[in-house]
Amino acid sequence: MADAKVIPFDDDRSRGSAVQRRRSAGNRRPGAESVPVREVQPLPTRAAAQDDVPVTSEEQPPEPSGDGEGGLERRIASGLAFLRRRLTGDYEVDDFGYDEELTDQVLMSLLRPLYDTYFRVEVKGVENIPAEGGALIVANHSGTLPMDGLMMQVAVHDNHPAGRHLRLLAADLVFMLPVVNELARKLGHTLACAEDASRLLQQGELVGVMPEGFKGLGKPFADRYKLQRFGRGGFVSTALRAGTPIIPCSIVGAEEIYPMIGNAKTVARLLGFPYFPITPTFPWLGPLGAIPLPTKWTIQFGEPIPTDGYPPEAAEDPMLMFNLTDQVREQIQHTLYKLLVQRRSVFF
Repeated sequence: MADAKVIPFDDDRSRGSAVQRRRSAGNRRPGAESVPVREVQPLPTRAAAQDDVPVTSEEQPPEPSGDGEGGLERRIASGLAFLRRRLTGDYEVDDFGYDEELTDQVLMSLLRPLYDTYFRVEVKGVENIPAEGGALIVANHSGTLPMDGLMMQVAVHDNHPAGRHLRLLAADLVFMLPVVNELARKLGHTLACAEDASRLLQQGELVGVMPEGFKGLGKPFADRYKLQRFGRGGFVSTALRAGTPIIPCSIVGAEEIYPMIGNAKTVARLLGFPYFPITPTFPWLGPLGAIPLPTKWTIQFGEPIPTDGYPPEAAEDPMLMFNLTDQVREQIQHTLYKLLVQRRSVFF
């Protein structure tokens, strides 16, 4: 018997080709209709499938962050342009000596390490500060040295959506000290008087005031977080005349940076200071004693107290000024107690 001829089948496609050749050779029933054989398309490979799938925005390659060589060049160019303007005098200051460009690019940058890393300031209620127009922010004052005002300035500028600037009202002593006087003016501070405050509010500025003054700043450590007298309510009269809201502000953490356990009154009188602090580290450690303790801060801005609903003559009503002053003071004191209860530790 002759050996049968074996047709090799390498795969399914070879088998299909052999069957098709037999059918084409006439191996069909008479009269049967021919059934068209659909050509089988090869399956796409994995690489081709991936090429056909659209890439979503999440899969797009990241854009350059600007921190590379181009970003460095831009920062260098910006810094050189800033220096050129300072050297040529091509910059602006307002009538109070406020230098916005210097504040944003230099002074705020010097304060941020204290704000972010050292005191780790937590800000609450910044949405209570209006996006535009004048407003008077009234805060408690403490800490032996007035760092609380500086930290409040950074808190407003860096956390408010509009990046607003806070113009602080400062005591006469600030503008009598060399160097400090110039820096305070550049930062936007001005004399704590009704005339300057009214002008700033009418120009639509945010104005900050600490009515306790030196009584709050230099109070003994045993009286921490107990608000002192708020003066005669001059800040309320200023807000009433301008028709701007009053925003109470409570600051926790500043009281402990220089725990004042004594006051050398004789030395204070000789130097012309309202007090001369004695703390656990100063003056015993010399210059090292001037380093503040790294306490954890919280700054909370309360709900605004509107003043635009009062008639113009309300600013001369002593009873109304007393009631509004007491309302602001009580709101700040109540918030201080609430924040102290919530605080886990002085340093954490």
